[in-house]
Amino acid sequence: MDKGSAVRQMFDKIAGRYDLANTVMTAGVDVLWRRRAAACLTVGADAQLLDLCCGTGALTRELARKVPRGRVVGVDFSEAMLAVANRRPRNNIEYRRADVLDLPFPDERFDGATMAFSLRNVVDIPRCLREVARVLKAGGAFVNLEVSKPQSPLLRRGFFAYFFGVVPRLGGMVGGDAAAYRYLPQSLINFPEAPALTELFKNNGFAAASCVPLFGGVAALHVGTAAPRTAPSQAARPSQASAAS
Repeated sequence: MDKGSAVRQMFDKIAGRYDLANTVMTAGVDVLWRRRAAACLTVGADAQLLDLCCGTGALTRELARKVPRGRVVGVDFSEAMLAVANRRPRNNIEYRRADVLDLPFPDERFDGATMAFSLRNVVDIPRCLREVARVLKAGGAFVNLEVSKPQSPLLRRGFFAYFFGVVPRLGGMVGGDAAAYRYLPQSLINFPEAPALTELFKNNGFAAASCVPLFGGVAALHVGTAAPRTAPSQAARPSQASAAS
C-alpha cells in the first residue's frame, strides 16, 4: 500500500473522534490557532474560499463566517472526515472529495485558500503548493497552519518530549487508534523547518511568503501570495496522489 492510501485509511479510522482528540491534545489551543489562520485572509464578504484537507470542517466553518455572501469549498480525500463535516452544514459551504495534488477546479478560481495540520502529510509538497497557486487568483493568499519545530533548543526539546511521548498516548486513549497518533508526530520529522517552508512557497507559485510562529514556534502560520501568471499553468496533475486531513 502506498503512503497516500495508508494515510487516507488512517484518517478514515480516526474521523469520529478527531476533533475531540485535537482539543484534548492541545488543551483547546487548536481552536484559537484556526481562528488566527482564518483572520489572516483579508477578503470581502462575498469572497470564494478554498479549505484544503478540510477534515471535519473546523476551519471551513471559521471561513464561512467571514464570507456570509460568498462561498467556501472544503476538500478532503477522506470520505469519513467529510461525512463528519457534513453533519454541520451551512448554506455557504460545499464539501467535495478531492486530492490536493489534482484539484478539480479551473485556474484562478478562488480568492483565498487555507490548510490546517495537513501539509506535512502530503506526499509532494512543492507540487501541492503549485496546485494551490494555480487555483488562486493573482494576489490571493494561501494560509497554511501547521505544527512546527521551535527554533529555541530548550523549547524544542520540551515540545518533542510532549509531541512524541504524550501525544501518542493521549491520542490513542481519546482518538481510539494508537497507531494513528504514533504516526502523526513521526510525520514532523522530515517536514521542512519553518524558514525552509517559506522558501518552498516562494519557489512554487507564490510571489511572497511570510511565517508567523505560534506559541514559541510549536506551530506556525505561513502566508503566501499567489504570483501573477504570464503563461498557462504548468502545475503537474497526477492521479489521486495523496494529502491528508
